[in-house]
Amino acid sequence: MELDRAALQKKVHEMYAREHADLGEAGTLEHLERGREWRLAETLSAGGLLVFPHVGVHDCGYQIAACVQAALDSGADKVVVLSVLHAFTAKMEAARVAVAAGEAPADYEFWGIQGPGIDGRREWTGDHALISWRYFWREELKRRGLSERKAPEVFERYPYLAGGRPQDMPGIDELARLMEDAVLVSTADPFHHGIGYGDAPEDSHEPDAAGLAQAKSMIETGIRILERGDYWAYNQHCIEAKSDARDTGQVYRYLRGPMTGEVLDISYTDSSELYDKPPPTWVAGALIEWKLTG
Repeated sequence: MELDRAALQKKVHEMYAREHADLGEAGTLEHLERGREWRLAETLSAGGLLVFPHVGVHDCGYQIAACVQAALDSGADKVVVLSVLHAFTAKMEAARVAVAAGEAPADYEFWGIQGPGIDGRREWTGDHALISWRYFWREELKRRGLSERKAPEVFERYPYLAGGRPQDMPGIDELARLMEDAVLVSTADPFHHGIGYGDAPEDSHEPDAAGLAQAKSMIETGIRILERGDYWAYNQHCIEAKSDARDTGQVYRYLRGPMTGEVLDISYTDSSELYDKPPPTWVAGALIEWKLTG
């Protein structure tokens, strides 16, 4: 049966609203406090970046909070958030598949970078990847007594169809200029696994210690590929890992230059109910730190 992408998108948004409501003030504070333990502001100030997941907020909220804390503690006036753009239409998915098969990204209307303040396509407005980021950002501003006017300015950017050549994307030069005096964070769920994601039952592993070790190993493989700057190989790795970071990874590696990456923490969310599929069906969420090497 073909995936009903519109229905899935609606279901995902409902899930986020429910989970954030369930957190309440106490749960939100718990994640924010836990996020403070990481103290990663120096990485951002030095020109590196942090990657946070966007899976279930109960599972990964503290990882998002760690990046919120780092961005605020960095002292920067501008924060660029490089976001995944999910393929929630059949045309978007067809374009992504075609580009992965070697077709030119320029042949597809979705090629480029979207976001607030950019004229053109607006698929980003329906995406869920930054809902929890925005939530913890607002809550931490309130906790610090910062008004939106006094807080750093946040710029959301959503690349699509990098296709192994991020340097050719429309809008890449404008993004480079925007990032010159900004700290950078990004989001990714770099490993989707199990029956609901198309793996055969006999090849599907539980999200136990062994399963999470497999997820971390696969994520680290992608990191090593990006460290080499092999954008096309990374694009294809993301297909194997079922990672949604194929475009963001290529873009931040191109714009920030040589870096080394490390998985600092890993979590997971059970997605069986979301996809109406039996377990194991789950997503690994990782807090990833990238440091400049040059």
